Amino acid sequence: MQAALGVPPPDASLGSMTRSDDRSRWIALVVLCVGMLMIVLDATIVNVALPSIQHDLHFSQSSLAWVVNAYLITFGGLLLLAGRLGDLASRRGVFLAGLAVFTLASALCGFAHSQGLLIAARFIQGAGGALTSAVILGMIVTMFQEPREQAKAIGVYSFVASAGGSIGLLAGGVITQSINWHWIFFVNLPIGVATAILALRYVARDTGIGLRAGADLPGAVLITTGLMLLVYTIVEPAAKHGWGSSTTLGLGAAAVALLAGFVVREATASNPLMPFAIFRSRNLSGANVIQALMVAGMFGMFFLGALYLRRVLGYSPLGIGLAFLPVTVVIGTLSLGYAEKLITRFGARATLLPGLVLVAAGLALFSRAPVHATYVADVLPPMILLGLGAGLSFPALMTLAMSGVQPSEAGLASGLVNTTLQVGGALGLAVLATLSATHSSHLLGSGHSTASALTSGYHLAFGVGVGFALAAVAVGATVLERPQAAPEVAVREDVAYSEAA
Repeated sequence: MQAALGVPPPDASLGSMTRSDDRSRWIALVVLCVGMLMIVLDATIVNVALPSIQHDLHFSQSSLAWVVNAYLITFGGLLLLAGRLGDLASRRGVFLAGLAVFTLASALCGFAHSQGLLIAARFIQGAGGALTSAVILGMIVTMFQEPREQAKAIGVYSFVASAGGSIGLLAGGVITQSINWHWIFFVNLPIGVATAILALRYVARDTGIGLRAGADLPGAVLITTGLMLLVYTIVEPAAKHGWGSSTTLGLGAAAVALLAGFVVREATASNPLMPFAIFRSRNLSGANVIQALMVAGMFGMFFLGALYLRRVLGYSPLGIGLAFLPVTVVIGTLSLGYAEKLITRFGARATLLPGLVLVAAGLALFSRAPVHATYVADVLPPMILLGLGAGLSFPALMTLAMSGVQPSEAGLASGLVNTTLQVGGALGLAVLATLSATHSSHLLGSGHSTASALTSGYHLAFGVGVGFALAAVAVGATVLERPQAAPEVAVREDVAYSEAA
């Protein structure tokens, strides 16, 4: 038929090349997500091993916190700068550089036999984690630009980003109990090397818009030091001395001054590091605020929920990991199997809002878990609700945050998403942990049993987390743009009108 009409048959080699290119894109997605999983795992896998690290390296209770805080400070502080560097230089180059730094730092952590070396290596590891993770979402949205494919790819990424924490708890329990804590870092070595080799093969080269388009050194110094000081204030003096202490207020004021200086600098710079025009998108701005509020509650749930299982119910490290496994399974089922279909059919906003309500319901149910709880009746139901909520919310949030972003700013938007994720989580955890500890101490002083006082403190924290989730619902309902009428609806109306005529 085509020959009769004078139309040449399709080029078979072109078709095979297209299929090959399409296959390479999906392999590249898997490679990028493995890199992200390695970073996300490291944030929680260490928590399970902290008692063993404390015993072997003779950390005090206060100095032990630096094993976690050293990583968070550089990770949270460098995300925004790393994302913008990807736009200016090369996202692939920044990703590979981050993998190299993270993998080498993991080796140093594994070989550490002193407190100083482990903490220093964790600082370096945080920098590598920021470089690696900040550009991944930007690469994904530029590789997958067709809406349905992009929703599917973001669903895979969201599963890794949201469920990786509970996988880390399980992996940390298994490795720490079966081998020793050094191997929670050594496992990164083969993963990092394999990911780098595959990234060189399957992730396409890219060229940024050039450092001259945004090489704002004063702005870079202000935003990096401001964010690092803010994260330090949250995870150290605020958590240790309280939000009203002079140290916390003084450092917090300095962090705010640095961030305000960054805003002034960017508003007047000829080549700003972060063009503020990016915030004109209500979806991008709203999605980042919603994410910060949602993870503030969920990060607190993971941390304080693990403490509740350990200190009140007496679970082992491996038992804690297994207890959180349903969250991972449910998030994976929704993110990988249904999120793309729901977002394509109903839109990201309509998918997000029910997810946030489910997160609030899960936290509310967890706030009622008693001292003598049973897993099936009291722990499993909120785990399932939280998994359902996160599985719906995270893919929709990523889609909204990256919608309408210019390709030249995809790395910056990706870094911004990761920054609100980490800073929101750190801030929420500090607030919830402080409230929980203060309330529990007051009850202990009043004569309550240890189990009762701890449980009541956790209940208070989960209740505040419900407030964060409901605030996220309010922002989503009022700030996010309502979708326009679907194009296919207009087409059907035109067809019906033509047939009637």
